[in-house]
Amino acid sequence: MTTAQIKGFLQRAVGFNPNEHTARVEIMAGCTTFLTMAYILAVNPDVMSATGMDKGALFTTTALVSAIATILMGVYAKMPFALAPGMGLNAFFAYSICQMMGYSWQFALTAVFIEGLLFILLTVTNLREKIVEVIPDPLKRAIGIGIGLYIAFIGLHNADIIVRNDATLVSLGDLSSPSVILTILGVVITSVLLVKRVKGALLLGIVITTLIGIPLGVTKFTGVMSTPPSIEPIFCKLEWSKIFSGEMVAIVFSLLFVDLFDTIGTIIGVTSRAGMVNADGSIPRLKQAFMVDAVATTGGALLGSSTVTTFVESAAGVNEGGRSGLTALVAGVCFALSLLFAPFFLAIPTAATTPVLLLVGVMMMAEVRKIDFENYADAIPAFVCMLCIPLTYSISDGIVLGHLSYVFINTCSGNFRRVKVGMYILAVLFLLKFFI
Repeated sequence: MTTAQIKGFLQRAVGFNPNEHTARVEIMAGCTTFLTMAYILAVNPDVMSATGMDKGALFTTTALVSAIATILMGVYAKMPFALAPGMGLNAFFAYSICQMMGYSWQFALTAVFIEGLLFILLTVTNLREKIVEVIPDPLKRAIGIGIGLYIAFIGLHNADIIVRNDATLVSLGDLSSPSVILTILGVVITSVLLVKRVKGALLLGIVITTLIGIPLGVTKFTGVMSTPPSIEPIFCKLEWSKIFSGEMVAIVFSLLFVDLFDTIGTIIGVTSRAGMVNADGSIPRLKQAFMVDAVATTGGALLGSSTVTTFVESAAGVNEGGRSGLTALVAGVCFALSLLFAPFFLAIPTAATTPVLLLVGVMMMAEVRKIDFENYADAIPAFVCMLCIPLTYSISDGIVLGHLSYVFINTCSGNFRRVKVGMYILAVLFLLKFFI
């Protein structure tokens, strides 16, 4: 196969345009996205096993679902986004549905499966795209900024630089801790690489920080390869006896709502940062991206996974220059390889990925320049949105509060023409969510 034929194949398969994209950059971006998300391979099984599900099977399912969904995103949607079982959604599955409400994990998987089917319906009918279209530009930009602050906060919290404090909610952690020292070193090293405009700076920063962690006792290699555990204990274990109950309806609605606006917020934020939004504010191949998300959630439930969603860490690969489906394809292949190299990938410490999350947050702040802060009708709702995403620890809640403030402020100020009919409909639904 000639070079021209390979490039032609990649353009048809994953939207790789040799005139606009560089294969090395896309591959590096895919690896970076994977490495910033690799923590899900360790965290998701730990969270979900609290329900009584087999932890080994959960690891295999997490890697398998992430690989299939991300590859599908690259091949079908041709977008540089990676998917995996969503953080927050897995906690809702394990701690709320199963532990707090007392339902079985089989019941919860059934709720996820139904949610996925409803998502497919919403995508086929274009309702998800219409929701994106009614969100005004200032809020779209605020979503990206809020996500940047959110993932930076997640990184700092995971690295114990910011810790819980009962008196002040949060406070500074122990800076003498080896993991915190490694995180700070990683931030400095990766920042210098970015300042020097070194290609693949984020990925190199992760690798170098991981290696430095060995003498500090933070990075611990326990092996290289292992056979992935069987998913049989959690495969196709749905429970149909209560699908028409009021409890099922409430749980499905909650899952649907959170996943819908988490995905919308992530895609809007990352595409805005990447300059992938059209002049009219539309996002190319948005429907295909939504369909992948919906199908992944439905199929993931059969494999024993909580809701699968597009990850905000995709921003790491986008900031490395990833723009086509090749980035997602590479990230998906990395997830597939992780099935065999689990001990190696799980050795990458949180301290090595935290600097990337922090610096991606810095990069996503660039959108703040495009918000007109002299126009308070735009500035106040945008500020509410970008502030509430990290402070509520929820992308969807931040979007809801920003949206409601935009509708109320503009309506009460007499700016009725600025508020589309669809925004009023969404506002009513949001209020029902909070008060019913």
